[in-house]
Amino acid sequence: MRVILVALAAILFLSPTSQAQTSTIQEVLQTHGDVIAKGSRKTIGPAIDAIAASGIPQAQSVLQTWQAKDMWRRKSDGLFFAAKEVAKKTYLLTDFDTGEPVGEFDKKDLKQLKPNSGVRALIGVALVQFQLSDPDPVRRLAALTAIQRDPETSHLAPLRASIDGETDPAIKARKQELETLLTISFDTDEAARIAAIDRISSDISLDTRATLNTLLTTTRKVAPGDMPASENVATVLTPGTDALTAPDAYALLTAQKLAPALVPANEQRIALSQNIQGGKVGGVPIASLNTDAARARAYARLVADGKAPAHPTAEQVTASLAAHSFFDAYVEPSKPVTDAAAKALSGIETRVGVNQALDLVLDGVSLASIFFLAAIGLAITFGVMGVINMAHGEFIMMGAYTGYVVQQLVPNYTVSILIALPLAFAVTFAAGVVMERLVIRHLYNRPLETLLATFGISIALQQVAKNIFGTQARPLTAPGWLDSAWVMNDVVSISYIRIAIFVLALIFLGVFLFIMKRTRLGLETRAVTQNPRMAASMGINPDKVNMLTFGLGSGIAGIAGVAIGLFAKVTSELGSDYIVQSFMTVVVGGVGNIWGTLAGAAMIGFLQKGIEWMNPSNTLAAQTFMIIFIIIFIQFRPRGIIALKGRAAGD
Repeated sequence: MRVILVALAAILFLSPTSQAQTSTIQEVLQTHGDVIAKGSRKTIGPAIDAIAASGIPQAQSVLQTWQAKDMWRRKSDGLFFAAKEVAKKTYLLTDFDTGEPVGEFDKKDLKQLKPNSGVRALIGVALVQFQLSDPDPVRRLAALTAIQRDPETSHLAPLRASIDGETDPAIKARKQELETLLTISFDTDEAARIAAIDRISSDISLDTRATLNTLLTTTRKVAPGDMPASENVATVLTPGTDALTAPDAYALLTAQKLAPALVPANEQRIALSQNIQGGKVGGVPIASLNTDAARARAYARLVADGKAPAHPTAEQVTASLAAHSFFDAYVEPSKPVTDAAAKALSGIETRVGVNQALDLVLDGVSLASIFFLAAIGLAITFGVMGVINMAHGEFIMMGAYTGYVVQQLVPNYTVSILIALPLAFAVTFAAGVVMERLVIRHLYNRPLETLLATFGISIALQQVAKNIFGTQARPLTAPGWLDSAWVMNDVVSISYIRIAIFVLALIFLGVFLFIMKRTRLGLETRAVTQNPRMAASMGINPDKVNMLTFGLGSGIAGIAGVAIGLFAKVTSELGSDYIVQSFMTVVVGGVGNIWGTLAGAAMIGFLQKGIEWMNPSNTLAAQTFMIIFIIIFIQFRPRGIIALKGRAAGD
């Protein structure tokens, strides 16, 4: 029994929880006090490491205070405190260990520690291990961002240690991804690095590709004799090929002092001119120095006499190149690691290519929806009615300015857009009706006069817009929920505005089909389009139908203007930027056919994006090539992609 009691007493005595803390953060600071006070980046490292590794709860607070330049040292006893100015040149000191104030002191009795940027950076690295497990998720995310921006070997261990205790699933996933990348870059275990590479072999993110590309970075090297076995060779180079020209190869030799340097021709001529004696240079008459061979002999004599630096002959250069091995070597010394990285990167590049194609398709769909939305009104006025309305672009512009005016009156962007869409339709519908009653009705079946009249109206409307709103672009701001983008990965993304325009285009496609196929106006419009006299004999008023149809096309153009104004500059020239594409969309798709308009918008949108992808630095060239292609296309298919059939096709 006595033995048991002694054993229990020994266990309690040796238990860490029963022992008083043998050291304080102040003791750690005092141990490195002089180094801390000096604040030199070259010597401060051990002091910072000692504080971070002390295991004392106050270590994080000390490092943060020091980094913020709020740590002071009392001159009388050399102790360190956190200080806060409470009056002019008077500071309240707070004990690091207890957190209790120790009194107010005059500034002359204290010395402020002002770490420079280099020391603050070292402190920041040390703070990472604390911040990764900080209770505040914002600080944990900030620590991850800091590591991701400037990763170091020292970050790997604290990052790994923080993963198991992470409670936030999103942050934990990000920690695991970052740990994988740091393992690839900094882990000393080759097998662990290869396993990490295998884990991210299907990840196409920029960080993954950057990490793998870093492993595959090469440097050009040269070595005497055969290829050194210690190098991780990426490519063996042969002097005299496109990959490595002979002059470049010899320059590598001379740069590493493996061969004598070549003397430039101008320096050889200078040496010859400086050593003319008795009409000769190196025993060769000046009159004979009219060939390269003669100049080479004279220069060789000067070299032999020690009057000029040696210049290797062509045979010596060839021999030097043959005696050395040239190669590109990976900076990463481990061949299994670089092999795994190359294999993973090859698969990733294939996936990137597929995603780039998908991104191009989405861009094409987005542009096609914009063209379709701009052209759907023209598909009614031109495609159905046969009226060449050059002022169609100005109806788009009027719709955009209507949205701008509404936003000036209704500051809530979501509400203002909901008001602007029907209001823009009403404004441009009314403008279209007025235009049809005053001008268009007198010019039916007279296309040239219609074109000239509407062109003049478009110029007049542009000038009116300039007089009212000025020449400066006006903002039409999208609601906050349309500001960002749908990001599928680091390659594929599309803005919510483009998605909204695509949805709006589909809605108007459905509305148009419903009006033309399921309403009396649509029936009467089709009847008047096909045979006005027969329609009139059936009790249909052709003038009224034409007026409403033209107004409908103009109203849809106004709604398109609101949508386009959300991402384009709202100016008086806004409509002119889309009028050409709108006419091309209708003509290429097939005049008088809404499905043809849709097909034309798709073809033009995808064609323009495809040409821009092949020549991304010149969008004007892309539009030029697109127009040329369309001209050629119309020569072979003048009625468009989807041509009308029957009696309407002959009109």
